[in-house]
Parts: sequence; structure tokens; C-alpha cells
Amino acid sequence: MTSAALVLALVTLQRLGELWLAQYNTRRLLARGAYEIGAGHYPLIVALHAAWLGSLWLLAWIAPVDLSWLGVYVALQALRGWVLATLGSRWTTRIIVLPDAPLVRTGPYRFISHPNYVVVAAEIAVLPLVFGLVWHAVLFTGLNAAVLAIRISTESTALEQHRV
Repeated sequence: MTSAALVLALVTLQRLGELWLAQYNTRRLLARGAYEIGAGHYPLIVALHAAWLGSLWLLAWIAPVDLSWLGVYVALQALRGWVLATLGSRWTTRIIVLPDAPLVRTGPYRFISHPNYVVVAAEIAVLPLVFGLVWHAVLFTGLNAAVLAIRISTESTALEQHRV
């Protein structure tokens, strides 16, 4: 297995694990009386992330690995872990509103409103750079920005309407 394939395999396993965790948390939140907002754009997010990772497998599985960019990507994983740990059972890939639950204002949420999206945007840019795919980073960063504009607007509106 090439080092690029190893990196991609680890990222793929991480993403699959996160999808499982997100589904688990979503089911638990819904059972507690939560509900989903903005489900219509969720397939677009899934498609974007699948295309991003799938195209990296097609283009980069035998590419050389830039250790500097890989270090940046690993640092982003620490930030991702901080976000997930802060949200705990409230972390999911969907916009799930739990009525009467206070907004999380600890961890990275003390500093910015949507730290998870900052991390995801950085990951989408940085991982292709690990393999020298600058055009891939630019393309998917632009596509992600368009999707995040919809997502953040929807989530901010939902949080504002259901603020405790």
C-alpha cells in the first residue's frame, strides 16, 4: 500500500466512523424530541463530500505525500476532535434542533459560531494539497463554500428561532 493510499484509507475510515456516530446521535436526539431542519440540502452535502473523497482516491492513491501539508491536516484533526468532544451527543452531520436546549458556548464555540464548518472547509482544501492537487483543493473549496452558505444560513436561522 502506498503512503497516499494509507492516508486516504485512514481518512475514509474516519469519515465512515463519523457517519456512524452522527447517525447514532441523530437517532438519540430525535428520540428526545428533537427535529431536523434543512433536510433538503443534506443530500447535496453528502454528494459533495463523497465526490471530494472519491475523486481523491481516483487521483491521488499513488501520489507522493507532502509531509508538511499532512502535518497541517493532522492538526486539523485535533481541532475536529475538540469540536466533537465539545458537542458530545449533540454532534451530528444534520441540523438537529433540540427544543429548550441551550446553545453550546464552550470549547471552540467560545471563539466562533461554527467551528466545525471552519475545520471542514480547511480539510477540504488541505487534504488535496497533501497530494499536490492544488486545482482539486480550489475546485472543492469553492463548491464547499457554496454549500456552506446554504447550510450556515439555515442553521443560524434555526438556532436563532429556537434559542433558549
